[in-house]
Amino acid sequence: MARTDNGVGYDRIIEKIFFDHYEEGTTEFEFIRREIIQARDDVATDLVDLNPGDVPYAYRYRREFPPRILATQRDGLEWIIEGAGRARYRFKLVRIQRILPRTDLITIAIPDATPELIRAYALDDEQALLAIVRYNRLIDTFLGLTTYSLQNHLRTHVKGIGQIEIDELYIGLDKQGCHYVIPVQAKGGNDQIGVVQTTQDIRFAEQKFAGMRCRPVSAQFMQGGVVALFELALEDGHVKVVEERHYKLVPAKDLDRQATIAYRFS
Repeated sequence: MARTDNGVGYDRIIEKIFFDHYEEGTTEFEFIRREIIQARDDVATDLVDLNPGDVPYAYRYRREFPPRILATQRDGLEWIIEGAGRARYRFKLVRIQRILPRTDLITIAIPDATPELIRAYALDDEQALLAIVRYNRLIDTFLGLTTYSLQNHLRTHVKGIGQIEIDELYIGLDKQGCHYVIPVQAKGGNDQIGVVQTTQDIRFAEQKFAGMRCRPVSAQFMQGGVVALFELALEDGHVKVVEERHYKLVPAKDLDRQATIAYRFS
């Protein structure tokens, strides 16, 4: 993973916080935002414009921990950072989880309804993926619901966790009139589905949409422009896949008519 000067400073800060708390045998501990500022003042004074909340955010979603922290992990376990309340965070040693797209699933062709203008100006993989899912109504197709995008990049606060960001939030309706809340996380080709984001999405739905069924979904780009969709659930604190489907967007003229009939039996 490429290191920027900012990233090197982040590594020094997170190492300082980690080893201020860690002792052999430790499996979790909490720290507060003020410790991030103090660590910056001690070991990364070059980061004068530091946003303290971005340090734990980076290691929750974007960056690997520095090697000294990784060296303390036990076999089959890894460190994560989760929210522990307002301006509080928790290092926790958890079982390694890797949810990756299966290679033995059929790819389902879908007529591409993405406006060319959107494709031309999408700024990154995540934004492009969310737009593709939205304009092609892939959440409807995947879950068998009628869904509507309520908000994307929703920043909110969850009790006991702190501030979170949901990539996109859908509300859904089934044929019986039951209502669903569907948090969607978007992952680029090299990103992986994480227990932290899935857990916080579900906790958000429980607190803000009590009484509605939560069906969290992760969307991930695969090679060749294929979009993998996963319906996720938490079981005993671990992320599990309820269902997985792979979709490829193609011009309508390129649809295989025989394949569209065969899909019903897959």
